[in-house]
Amino acid sequence: MQVEAFHWESGQPLTEDYIHRFDQTGGLYEYNPWDPASWKERAAWLDCARGMSADRSELVRVLASFNERAGASPETLANVRLLGESNTLAVVGGQQASLFTGPLLVIYKAITLISMARQASEKLQRPVVPVFWIAGEDHDFDEVNHLNWLTSELKVEKVKLEHPTGIRTSVSQTKISPEQWETVLEQLEKSLLPTEFRADLMASLQAMAGESVTLVDLFARFMAQLFGPSGLVLLDSDDPEIRQLEAPMFRLLVERNGEMNQALLRSRARLVSNGYQPQVELHDRGANLFVYDQGERVLLYSNEEGGFTDRRGERQYTREQLLDWAVSSPERLSNNVMTRPLMQDFLFPVLGTVLGPAEIAYWGLTRDAFEWAAMQMPILIPRFAFTLLEGTIQKNMTKYGLTLDDVLYHLEERQQAWLREQDQLKLDDRFAEVKTQFREHYEPLIEALAGINPGLKKLGDTNLGKIIEQIEFLEQKAGDGLRQQFDSGLRQFQRIGMSVLPGGKPQERLYNVIAYLNKYGDGWLKTLLELPIEMDGKHRICYM
Repeated sequence: MQVEAFHWESGQPLTEDYIHRFDQTGGLYEYNPWDPASWKERAAWLDCARGMSADRSELVRVLASFNERAGASPETLANVRLLGESNTLAVVGGQQASLFTGPLLVIYKAITLISMARQASEKLQRPVVPVFWIAGEDHDFDEVNHLNWLTSELKVEKVKLEHPTGIRTSVSQTKISPEQWETVLEQLEKSLLPTEFRADLMASLQAMAGESVTLVDLFARFMAQLFGPSGLVLLDSDDPEIRQLEAPMFRLLVERNGEMNQALLRSRARLVSNGYQPQVELHDRGANLFVYDQGERVLLYSNEEGGFTDRRGERQYTREQLLDWAVSSPERLSNNVMTRPLMQDFLFPVLGTVLGPAEIAYWGLTRDAFEWAAMQMPILIPRFAFTLLEGTIQKNMTKYGLTLDDVLYHLEERQQAWLREQDQLKLDDRFAEVKTQFREHYEPLIEALAGINPGLKKLGDTNLGKIIEQIEFLEQKAGDGLRQQFDSGLRQFQRIGMSVLPGGKPQERLYNVIAYLNKYGDGWLKTLLELPIEMDGKHRICYM
């Protein structure tokens, strides 16, 4: 597989500076990822200065249990055991548990974890384990309940799993019935192209769904199958046994909650003073924690009495109540996007964390919170980004003389230029000439008629407009006919655009891995795992 790297703007100014102009980020981040010394410095800090942390032996036990249930490979279980050794470090990153892994970027995040852990291990000459943090505590079901791919009819096909209860609770606690799995799998099988890989792929998905009760279960099984041989360790953030390990950190987050939020607000003020816009809304009374109440995941705010409440003030919780839960029932508490980084470092000796562009930007709000917790922000590793360029797309790009730059930024312009080249009658020019000549002959006549009667001038102007309108109507119909005549070429242009930049979004943000596994098997995925890709923040085109 040929791979070509290029710079593709992320749309996040802070992330662009982090990757390309780190010195301009104004101290929002602890380590410069582009300085080789940062990796040794971070490792040394973890060895000597890391403070409060989870019990490693218990962490290994819990991880082993979860990964075994997910069908872990011997390589993954070996890595789980390595995490129990004091010399082992981790590269951690994660995502919500989307249906059949969701968009391709989830797959690419796992590839980044595996590759960067391998590279870091070689640099530091010590074990570094890749850990995928499945955000099972997330409650946004609509964000994770579907998958998309491009059909041969140039439509984005979507298979969606309906919410079984409607209760706003974590994905990890939302049970999916066998009938729901069956419905989704039937839709998927009907939509996929008949290929040499489809039967085995569907049989594998059906087997995984048959052993899964939640989206997290299915996500973990699929990820274990795809990345088990590479030793990827999986964690469900809503695992009750993980919650037990997190109890000391939850107690700290509740006990000194105001201080922690003030630390986040200080970072926000510094971020804004450096000219950036915060990517996460922070509230002056934000507790940055959730609580499970009657099955619902409720975001907390501090109140004037020193306790906590929901957004509307309808549910009240005392500080003592939450402190008790932190110890006796930590599964009732849950992190939000700003406290998850702290909990991640509490659980693991995090050398680096793999993040997407938006995540790098909002992690710029966390440095003071890390310092408040006697921690240091880890090295932030930009997630690998890929676009899969299929053979038919490459062939059509060559046919029409399109460069990658054309496809990304000028495709509509190039399509219209090509269509004009096919117009042997030069319709645009001839219709323009007709309208110009008609105006030149007709407008003087209308002006002359004004001398007879001013009303004739007004009537003539109206008449001129209607005649021009009819000429333009014919021009539009002629254009439609031209497009129909060259519909095959236009559809090839459309397929190029829909494949590479669907709806103006990078392919990796919309399409799911299953369509590519169905077409090509998993050889391309194994190739990406084996490639020595350096951390450079660039986007990569993969010529399949």
